[in-house]
Amino acid sequence: MQTITTIGLDIAKSVFQVHGIDAGGQVVIRQQLKRRYVLAFFQKLPPCLVGIEACASSHHWSRELQALGHTVRLMPPAYVKPYIKRQKNDAADAEAICEAVTRANMRFVDTKTPEQQSGMVLHRTRHLCMRQQTSAINAIRAHLAEFGIVAPVGRNGVEELLDIVSNPSDKRVPEIARTCLAALGTQLRRLKEQVLEFDRMIRTWHRSNEMSMRLDECPCVGPVLATAVVASVADPRTFRSGRNFSAWIGLVPKQRSSGARTGSAASVNRVTAIYAACSWPGTRHSPLLGSNLLRPVEFGSVDPHAMQNELGP
Repeated sequence: MQTITTIGLDIAKSVFQVHGIDAGGQVVIRQQLKRRYVLAFFQKLPPCLVGIEACASSHHWSRELQALGHTVRLMPPAYVKPYIKRQKNDAADAEAICEAVTRANMRFVDTKTPEQQSGMVLHRTRHLCMRQQTSAINAIRAHLAEFGIVAPVGRNGVEELLDIVSNPSDKRVPEIARTCLAALGTQLRRLKEQVLEFDRMIRTWHRSNEMSMRLDECPCVGPVLATAVVASVADPRTFRSGRNFSAWIGLVPKQRSSGARTGSAASVNRVTAIYAACSWPGTRHSPLLGSNLLRPVEFGSVDPHAMQNELGP
């Protein structure tokens, strides 16, 4: 059997697809694997290059295969898609991954550590609770409005509505509706407590992480955004400069040009798109963010306008 040097691994929840080639590019193996046999299969192979799409559970499998001595490269699925020849199936996907991972100009995704993934879970769970909190507030306001009860916008207005719900002598609210609204009020208070607990966890993690503390020195950056960036960026050395990092998180417009016609599209901000509900003071972007992530900055000796020009519009 020829020696396998490169493998394209199409991962899934239960069934995985392997496409392996030798040093000359000849196909050596095409095989489907059940989840429980994946690690045993790679244990039998000599160290080789393994390509995986950067999707759900990819960072876990990258760490597991690296522990076996293999070199693992994660790639954005959008960069792999052009290498799919015709049909869309697991075998074609694995072949495309195997082809893409050998490209010299391919951009790879660094493997996140368990700590970084835990930080992402913390932020996303907090964001989910805040969305549920908004949903519960909207439901309480909408249901009470059906009985002609409204309150001013803001937290005080919601508390006024909950006081009406908890007052059994107020006959404007029928008993069935009162019971349902009381349940929503209980859910809302529990969500607020949970968000505060997540905030405390974020502060604790922020104070224990050197990179997050460095980012906190940037103007308009607080603990939420600092820890979000640390969790999102596996290795800041991946970016050649602060300008590249600024473009990656969406501080500059995306280009949309063809021939002599030039134009730009709205940028997609990778950080705030995930943490749009972060209500911590100072979670806006900073032009110094990429620079401080990549190297120490003495803010007293840096001209903010010059730094803005360096990092891009």
